[in-house]
Amino acid sequence: MANVPEDLHYSKDHEWVRVDGDEAIIGITDYAQNSLGDVVYVELPKAGDEFAANEPFGSVESVKAVSEVFTPVAGAITQINESLADEPETVNTDPYGTGWMIRVKMSSPGEVDSLLTAAEYEDFTKAETE
Repeated sequence: MANVPEDLHYSKDHEWVRVDGDEAIIGITDYAQNSLGDVVYVELPKAGDEFAANEPFGSVESVKAVSEVFTPVAGAITQINESLADEPETVNTDPYGTGWMIRVKMSSPGEVDSLLTAAEYEDFTKAETE
């Protein structure tokens, strides 16, 4: 079973959100990186770019496929994880830590309440694999 930290919020597109004040740190889940296989390239937006909730903000290219990644909450990018340009495999090895992708200043912090809890996400991924 994939690693699903309790303290995060999850989207049905397999992104996770860690709330830090009025900012959201966003990455892809362990389940997603495992499904993708070895990540070879990560395309991220620029700081200052603004996105609506569920809008694609970039892509992850693996040996199997290229997949869009979506921002689960609306807001402006305050920081991107620049280390992924040189070390995209970090998404595989530490998806919830150094493999984070973007930080977003949330326009509406309450949006995270509509995301899945860890238990709901585990149920969702279990249903996908059955």
